[in-house]
Amino acid sequence: MSINSSISAANLLGCLSLFAYILTLLPSCLRTSFPTFKKAKFIAKVLKYRRQLGILAFLVALGHVVLIVIKRNVDLFDLQTYSISVEGTASLIIFALLAFTSNDWSVKKMKKNWRRLHQLTYTAIFLLFWHIQEKMSEHWNFLTPIELICMSIITALFLKRRWLEYQKEYAQQSQKQII
Repeated sequence: MSINSSISAANLLGCLSLFAYILTLLPSCLRTSFPTFKKAKFIAKVLKYRRQLGILAFLVALGHVVLIVIKRNVDLFDLQTYSISVEGTASLIIFALLAFTSNDWSVKKMKKNWRRLHQLTYTAIFLLFWHIQEKMSEHWNFLTPIELICMSIITALFLKRRWLEYQKEYAQQSQKQII
C-alpha cells in the first residue's frame, strides 16, 4: 500500500476534529491510568477547556462532512447515503448531541441523564476508529497512520481506565460482602 503525500481539506478537517476529540478524552484516561498525571498542569488546562474542545471537535467534524458532501455531490435525502458511512453518521450524531448539551443549563436540567448521555463519547472512540479504517483503507495519506496510532493509544488508555475502574468497583463490592 502506498501512502499519498497530498491531503484534501476534508481529510485535514477530519484529522483536526479527531485530535480535538482525543484531547477531550486524555485527562480522564491519563488521570485514572497513571495517577501521577492527576496534578499535571497540562491536564488541568485541558479539563478547564474540555467542553470548548468538544464543541470545536464537533464544528470541525461538521466542516469535514460539508466538504465531503460537496466534493462527492451527496444526496442527503437518499437513505442509501447514510448506509455508506454508518460509523461516520453515528459519530456525527453523537458529537452533535454532546456539543448541544455541553453547557451548564443542560447539566442542570438533565442531571444524571447528562452524565449518561456524555458516556456516548466512549462509543465514538470505536466508531471513529472504524470510520478511519473503513474510509481510508484504499487511499491512505500521510496523516492516516498518525490518526490510527493516536486512536490506538487513546483506545488502549480508555480500555485500561475501564479495567482499573472495574477492578476498583469489584474490590469495593467484595469489601461490602465481607462486612
